[in-house]
Amino acid sequence: MTQLIDAGRDPISRRQVNKFAERRAQLAAAALQTLSELGYARTSLREIAQNSEFSHGVLHYYFSDKNELIIECVRQYKAECVTRYDEIVLRSTSPAELAERFGNAMAGTLRDEAHMHRLWYDMRSQALFEPSFRADVRELDHGLEQMIWRMVGKYAELTGLPPAVSPTVAYAVFDGLFQQSLLAHLSGDVTAADELRRNVQSVLVGPMLVRPGPDSDMARTH
Repeated sequence: MTQLIDAGRDPISRRQVNKFAERRAQLAAAALQTLSELGYARTSLREIAQNSEFSHGVLHYYFSDKNELIIECVRQYKAECVTRYDEIVLRSTSPAELAERFGNAMAGTLRDEAHMHRLWYDMRSQALFEPSFRADVRELDHGLEQMIWRMVGKYAELTGLPPAVSPTVAYAVFDGLFQQSLLAHLSGDVTAADELRRNVQSVLVGPMLVRPGPDSDMARTH
């Protein structure tokens, strides 16, 4: 009898959990703009509430503190980013096409979503001091590393040549390029996005990431 009762309650419990998660996602999406504009240090739950349609009490009910809210915001945004780049991997049919799309996507997100990326780097820097961020930052970093590795792996597959570096190194290269370009862009450098696009394409098609075969000419691949 107990099993029957529990079985009947399980779908209700799952619906309640899903509803709670959906509400958290909705609140995080609403808070993302404020967080991306003000950054970690200058933002509180009360500040976020004042810049959204939700009350401080509602935010505090779904998130224990601003750290938990920031983590949810960044997690949602990075999930969207991963989907965007995975589409490039799926749809590209030649090395040149993949390199062009990858470079354009990196330049486009730098121009259009710089504040969102700034929030991510702010959170990652805070993880050096704030233990509550570290596990989530490491998880997000790993997901981004795998995203980049799928890009490198696809390029290697299309060229028929093996990768020359590890996933960690590949991620460090492109993440470093993006972070430097982000700083330049936020500092008013109007050429930062185009420079990033050229650098991303150059690194992807060069011998740094994909190892040339003994008889191969890298120029034939792009």
